[in-house]
Amino acid sequence: MALNNLSALTSPLSESQLAQLQQATAGLDAVQTAWVSGYLAGVSQGPVTSTALAQSAGQSLTILIGSQTGNAKGVAQELAEQATAKGIPNKLVSMADYKVKAIKDESHVIVVASTNGEGEAPDDAIDLHAFLASKKAPKLEGLKFAVLGLGDSSYEFFCQTGKDFEQRLQALGGEIITERLDADVDYQEVTQAWFDKALTAVEATLEKAGTSTTAAVATGTIVTENKYNKQAPFSASLLTSQKITGTESAKDVRHIEIDLAGSDLHYTAGDALGVWFKNDQQMVDELINKLGLDADNEVTLGDKTLSLKDALIEEFELTGTHPGFVEGYAALTENKQLLELAEDKNACRDFANNNQIVDVVTAEGNENVTVENFIALLRRSSPRLYSIASSQTEVEDEVHLTVGAVVFENEAGQQRGGSASTFLSHRLQEGEEIKVFIEDNHNFRLPADPATPIIMVGPGTGIAPFRAFMQEREASDASGKNWLLFGDQTFNEDFLYQVEWQSYLKSGLLTKLDLAFSRDQAQKIYVQDRLQENAKEVFEWLQNGAHFYVCGDANRMAKDVQSTLIDIISKQGKLSLEDAEEYLTELRQAKRYQRDVY
Repeated sequence: MALNNLSALTSPLSESQLAQLQQATAGLDAVQTAWVSGYLAGVSQGPVTSTALAQSAGQSLTILIGSQTGNAKGVAQELAEQATAKGIPNKLVSMADYKVKAIKDESHVIVVASTNGEGEAPDDAIDLHAFLASKKAPKLEGLKFAVLGLGDSSYEFFCQTGKDFEQRLQALGGEIITERLDADVDYQEVTQAWFDKALTAVEATLEKAGTSTTAAVATGTIVTENKYNKQAPFSASLLTSQKITGTESAKDVRHIEIDLAGSDLHYTAGDALGVWFKNDQQMVDELINKLGLDADNEVTLGDKTLSLKDALIEEFELTGTHPGFVEGYAALTENKQLLELAEDKNACRDFANNNQIVDVVTAEGNENVTVENFIALLRRSSPRLYSIASSQTEVEDEVHLTVGAVVFENEAGQQRGGSASTFLSHRLQEGEEIKVFIEDNHNFRLPADPATPIIMVGPGTGIAPFRAFMQEREASDASGKNWLLFGDQTFNEDFLYQVEWQSYLKSGLLTKLDLAFSRDQAQKIYVQDRLQENAKEVFEWLQNGAHFYVCGDANRMAKDVQSTLIDIISKQGKLSLEDAEEYLTELRQAKRYQRDVY
């Protein structure tokens, strides 16, 4: 019945209320009238929140996360919390769980994305990144968006993924509401100011659209059950650091066991452990001596005051140099050689990537260097993430890691080492304290169905999460078949956890084991070669529902494995390369092709 046919006799409204209602709804079309009907129905059920108003009007903020190591996820969570505090209706979604076609229905989006390797999208962002560049991408004229990119300026394609998202969303008609932020590894120092600008812009455009932003509630926020995190890590203790490569091996790989007793920390096979490290004291002493500074000089960092020596040991990155440091130190010291180097961006980047801070600093020309201006050039420390090599079902209040110590000689023949890897393997003693936290990795998980077969490709220390997978499958009596492809340099010196894998093979838990030791014969053999040799069986496993996992080096191994896998799918499935790539994309979307690469 139309409203203009109602009378006071047939409705509970007074004549004046009825007149107001008829005036308010005059000129509405069928769709608008239906919306008003739903709105009034909602009112009859109780108070209407601004969140409901926002959702009815199709106006809310979606925060999309593309994260490889967890940094982008942490930033996005903080952004969502602040949006909620401001009363902005919002939801937080990993791009791995996002239906790409839903982008056309969004009104406001903030993309928080890291960059992987040499300008590549992180694994969980691959599908959306590709979709927005494809012919299938929709027009997005109504979209208002902003982008926060995370990256490392040591790399040539700094924050490239964030730049890509901004360019593609804008090309599709989206409107940029806040200038993009390209945040370096010390992103904590710049994100808060950007949050304020971005959320203010979101508030303003929501209000223009007639959306209230009072008392909104965030939905879809990723919540962790662990009370300890990156900002507030748990003080654990080292139980064991055992070398598991042979005496003649070119590598020093350690099996690390850490005691989590009392933390109530929980992890799942596939997760990573975040480790806060301390720099090598001898290297710090050498650096201070080169600079001619007093090790006892006080340094104030936020609410902490430390000696210069302690600050350099605990608070700053010293093993990873970056072009900004080289350029800044060159200008500070007026060192002619460094100034010339700083003028060539590519040469400066190469130099920074191959030298540590102590190697860039020269003993001469340091008259202008003070504690304050030197500290200002440094980056703050950030934790390192290691794939967990144990199942908590098996080891309970422990967590195990597989760590390759990075040790080398610089151009002057002095021994240098990686920061966290040598801290864990060489400097930290059993019983000593280590600050840790769990980094969830929802994109690297065993199948929900324990009967599902799995193929695991993990050369070198990439074996770590697959040790956890096997412990978990054994503890849960999973019936699914398990196939491991492992590779390294030599069988006798580098077969990590050899006894355990052979035991799994003997018991039948491990269905198939293929090994690739590159230096045991004249022609080098790698895991991708073993995949190709077993092409028919690999494809049969995939056709039978197997999940395919890759862990390890991102720049070479993982790319070679993916190319080989596409070739196998193409030839065994009699598909074009384009269709084989689509097959692999569908596996990834179904979370049957997962990678933990670094």
